[in-house]
Amino acid sequence: MIQEGTVVTAMCRNGYEFGIRIAGMGDQWFTGPVNTPKGLYFSGFSEADAAPDMGDSAITETYGVGGMAMIAAPAVTRFVGSDGFYDALQTSEEMTEITLDHNPNFPVPTWDFQGITIGIDARKVVETGILPVINTGIANKKAGLGQIGAGTVTPPIECFEKAVLAYAEKLGFKG
Repeated sequence: MIQEGTVVTAMCRNGYEFGIRIAGMGDQWFTGPVNTPKGLYFSGFSEADAAPDMGDSAITETYGVGGMAMIAAPAVTRFVGSDGFYDALQTSEEMTEITLDHNPNFPVPTWDFQGITIGIDARKVVETGILPVINTGIANKKAGLGQIGAGTVTPPIECFEKAVLAYAEKLGFKG
């Protein structure tokens, strides 16, 4: 397990805050305000009914699946409100800019058998401004009414900025 550096080891959200942890900072969380997903809604619902993003599925993105691997399931892109194969390809290509490598254990035929991306690097997120894409269900803002759609969401950049700054300070750099 990586215990140094700026690799994202956890991501989660609770409808109010989005948080990340990075390898070099142990169990410390870096948070920012959660975003509201964009996507497709079930009949009778719209973005006005949507709650800010919540749930535990963002952890899968740290392993490279979900929105990070859109090219592995281009048919799903339409379900989450995207435009199909070329949108999936563009999303996955963009995710390579903020990750460390490709995982050879999960080759993607539609991506010339490259593996899914793995190792979101908070430093690269801050440097490029590219945020991880998360596939998510969209919940109703009224408690108890459940899922009203599916889409994508990104974490707030503040999480990554705070994490990188804290790690730099830990290493003795002053900002």
